[in-house]
Amino acid sequence: MATSTPEHSAPESETVVAEVRPGEYGTKVIAVEPGGAEFAPLNERHGRPVHLLWTWLSPNLEFATVFLGVLATGIIGLTFWQAFFAILLGTGLGSFTHGVLSSRGPRYGVPQMVLSRISFGWFGNILPAGLNAIIAGIGWFAVNSVSGAFALNALTTLPKWLCLLIVVAFQVVIAFYGHNLVQTFERYAAPVLAIIFAIACIITFTKADFGSTANATGAGIGGFLVIVGATFGYAAGWNPYAADYTRYLPADASPAKTGVSAGLGVFLSCFVLEVAGAASTSVVLNLDNPTEGFTSPLGSVMGNLTLLAIALGAVAANAINIYSGALSFTALGFRIPLKTARAVTALVFGVLGLIVAFLGLNDISKYENFLLVISYWIGPWLGVYLVDWAMRRGHRVDGFLFDRKHTPYAGWVSMLVGMALSIWLFADQSLYTGLVPSKWPSFGDIAFFVGFLIAGVLYAVIHSVERSKEPQEAVLVTPKA
Repeated sequence: MATSTPEHSAPESETVVAEVRPGEYGTKVIAVEPGGAEFAPLNERHGRPVHLLWTWLSPNLEFATVFLGVLATGIIGLTFWQAFFAILLGTGLGSFTHGVLSSRGPRYGVPQMVLSRISFGWFGNILPAGLNAIIAGIGWFAVNSVSGAFALNALTTLPKWLCLLIVVAFQVVIAFYGHNLVQTFERYAAPVLAIIFAIACIITFTKADFGSTANATGAGIGGFLVIVGATFGYAAGWNPYAADYTRYLPADASPAKTGVSAGLGVFLSCFVLEVAGAASTSVVLNLDNPTEGFTSPLGSVMGNLTLLAIALGAVAANAINIYSGALSFTALGFRIPLKTARAVTALVFGVLGLIVAFLGLNDISKYENFLLVISYWIGPWLGVYLVDWAMRRGHRVDGFLFDRKHTPYAGWVSMLVGMALSIWLFADQSLYTGLVPSKWPSFGDIAFFVGFLIAGVLYAVIHSVERSKEPQEAVLVTPKA
């Protein structure tokens, strides 16, 4: 006699058929990547974990990275050594989480925002995936495009608006073709950028006065924590893209090597350039055109090469931003080809990003706010994602990636609460000041830490109750050809 599962009891497991990326792609470079945010076929996996070093070195070897250091000592008013340790802490944390998230890509074979469906569910994942699509397509697009435009303007004396359009055009073309061209561009850009920036940093360090207090304003612990938050936001800003660039690795690729290579690429590039930026303000401080301020002490030849590298680095960063923005857009569940999604992202987000970039051409200081806003949502998202990962250890959960019936509320509720409480209480920037720093200005901005903790703890509580009503495991199977 057949038995039935009681209504109050969830089945132990279920099987879900994967949405597999269609078409043939392989290792082709000048070919539009087919499909969207689907599972990457096993027979099309390629590459090695060590390749992730250049994937994440290149997009950070640009002036937006340097400007974080300029922000620390030239605007916030930290001393060099205060900035050094704030950068070390913030960048280290963001790079560590990037490595952890990247390590999951080869096994699951899907973009990062699809992996987010495990904890957020099919519909709840609209919150982080939608935020990431907007941040990648508009926010990061604007930040990096502006830094590239400044460099090209200083190098050529062309109008800033024209420099911006030139930089944007290159970015869109690379991202449109997809994963393999993006990876190839980063690979060949990395040694060029690394050599030029290494020489620029050495010259900067030799001229810098590390004990200078000319620009220091006694920012104290509050200023220190603002820079921790900003540098964390910059490094962790890549976290929602992490698996996008590891999902094509062979399924048996070492998680440890994958994570270390990705995290180290982010850390080395961000830390060195941010510290160089912090040191540079003791030599020259030019907030009207910070890019020119950084390069002017380098000499004409090296200065021009650095300006060229800054523009190239901006293209390297935004090729990734546009590509991953398109993946996040398709991870929302819309059934449209990625080729179309990229075109929509490049066009719609590109226009909006250009508008934001134009607004920022004459006020680069606005990007402090942007970097902190990134940390406000990434902190709670990471809290949910990592706690879920820990709580589901030992269970097969890849089926939840494409299960439209998987609609838990623990993830998105915890993230929203974490964001709301942490911003309301602890945000400290010109757009909004929370209750705590309003009364104690020296307290600084720790919204990202608080958001992470609140969302993580709340998720653990809600999920513990909710998981009794859902399958403990969901097994993903690929359809037969």
